[in-house]
Amino acid sequence: MAPTNSKAKVTKINHTPRLTLQCKPIAKDTTTIRSLDWDRSRFDIEFGLRNGTTYNSFIVEGEQTALIDTSHSKFLNTWLPLLKQQVDPSSIRYLIVSHTEPDHSGLIGDLLELNPDIEICASKIAIQFLENQIHRPFNSRAVKSGDQLDLGINPSSGIAHQIEFFTTPNLHWPDTIFSFDHGTKVLYTCDAFGLHYCSNDVFDDDPKAIAPDFRFYYDCLMGPNARSVLQALKRIKKLSEIKTIAVGHGPLLQHHLNLWLNNYFEWSNQRSKNESYVAVCYFSQHGYCDQLSQAIAVGISKAESQVQLVDLRASDTQELTSLISDASAVVVPTWPSQHNIDLQSSIGTLLAALKQKQWVAVYDAYGENDEPIDRIANQLRSLSQKEAFAPLRVKKTPDGNTYQYFEEAGTDLGQLLNRKKNIAAMKSLDGDLDKALGRLSGGLYVITAEQGEGLNQRRGAMIASWVSQASFNPPGLTVAVAKDRAIETLMQVGDRFVVNVLKQDNYQSLLRHFLKRFPPGADRFKGVNILKDIALGGPVLNEALAYLSCRVEKRLEGPDHWIIYGIVEQGNIADAEGRTAVHHRKVGNHY
Repeated sequence: MAPTNSKAKVTKINHTPRLTLQCKPIAKDTTTIRSLDWDRSRFDIEFGLRNGTTYNSFIVEGEQTALIDTSHSKFLNTWLPLLKQQVDPSSIRYLIVSHTEPDHSGLIGDLLELNPDIEICASKIAIQFLENQIHRPFNSRAVKSGDQLDLGINPSSGIAHQIEFFTTPNLHWPDTIFSFDHGTKVLYTCDAFGLHYCSNDVFDDDPKAIAPDFRFYYDCLMGPNARSVLQALKRIKKLSEIKTIAVGHGPLLQHHLNLWLNNYFEWSNQRSKNESYVAVCYFSQHGYCDQLSQAIAVGISKAESQVQLVDLRASDTQELTSLISDASAVVVPTWPSQHNIDLQSSIGTLLAALKQKQWVAVYDAYGENDEPIDRIANQLRSLSQKEAFAPLRVKKTPDGNTYQYFEEAGTDLGQLLNRKKNIAAMKSLDGDLDKALGRLSGGLYVITAEQGEGLNQRRGAMIASWVSQASFNPPGLTVAVAKDRAIETLMQVGDRFVVNVLKQDNYQSLLRHFLKRFPPGADRFKGVNILKDIALGGPVLNEALAYLSCRVEKRLEGPDHWIIYGIVEQGNIADAEGRTAVHHRKVGNHY
């Protein structure tokens, strides 16, 4: 293909990320300090962000003052001065740590420098994590569900601020707690109900604007723990009233609470309907376990299979035994070659709970001095387990390609577990109806997408025939993408992709290439002639009849496909007389 006057000019500009702060009252005696990270484009490396993010902390002033969470360390030079404008750090009696992920706890050490007498209230495991994180002594109180912290009555408002704690492990870290102020009816949930969305709106004023990011955040971080989400919802349902959900990321939820709560219930309930699930195990704060296990879990979920993340460090013996023995498949990480008694006990419980002929797999946690991955894989085989996928090896610091590799392995496992169910669904369709549906024809296209650069570059491609023009002004089209397609991750709202139109008399080789089953992490473009930097969004195939570069404007969820609506931004044709290849099916229940 030799397009003219269409080459995308990409100018790289190095600039300082835009970081701002916002300080607003959200309830009586309650103030939020929101750290706005406008330009952050990735979170935990594997999840692309389209609208930046925020890190929210809160000041609650009763007779005594409590601070709920801090901020990311990148805000060190601005967050602490703003905090001092609101309250004297020496007067802060308590620091409630919702969980210890660095974006919420990055300034705890600096706060302790200002006030070493602060008492940190957190889950037992969070306190253990902090001991290894801030490397200094501190006062602490381990809290669990039902425990309360009395801040007393604010002398100005007359409101009694009584904080009740709820243990909510796996949302999405094992050390997470919720905190509820009975005086203001504000529920502090940290990651749960949050979204990566940076704007000056303190609250959920525009639900339509934030809904796609709210769903994307749920799918990536909360969906793999749907069972834990339902347990948390049961606990907070017992509260008399909730006026505000003060989240750790994005706008606070106040104006449309029923919408967001119902979304979480419906999505989690749907994911938990199937009793069959995959237990993806990890060791919190060990190597890259947290991120790599999330990538596997997201891949499994894309195949419409259920998944449960299991922290081997935090789960008690009874819970761990139940989660492992009831799972259809179990994925485990490499573990430290030198481990303490607690870790040894967890590993022993894990191995004892495995059942014969259960699907199992192992992945490299890329921690220091781990047991060799082949030794663990052989140990699992000796227990008469079935290998779900080949050991996932990590030979360098995990990057975008690594996470894509792990996600695709998870999707393959999900498809493996759903094979019988999918075959049964195909056979259940009425024969005449099946043949009639098959008479719907469409063109043949290769959809390509690309994100990132260098080591963090992620690329994908797929054959598509369900492509249709959807609007004139602006020019737009729709593409139906199966939920278990690897490329679906690269086609979120705001992302770009390319539609390569295949030519009628010259498409067979490309069709055969892109229809074959690629192993996880494989380069879809190996052996294919492509043109780089021609279109925004992805590679252009040299043999394509035409191409269209599109930006994702909306996504509509169907039962097994996403309908992607894209605005066409660029396009060119190589042969004005050429015709589009057409795909004729015989049946309508599969491709």
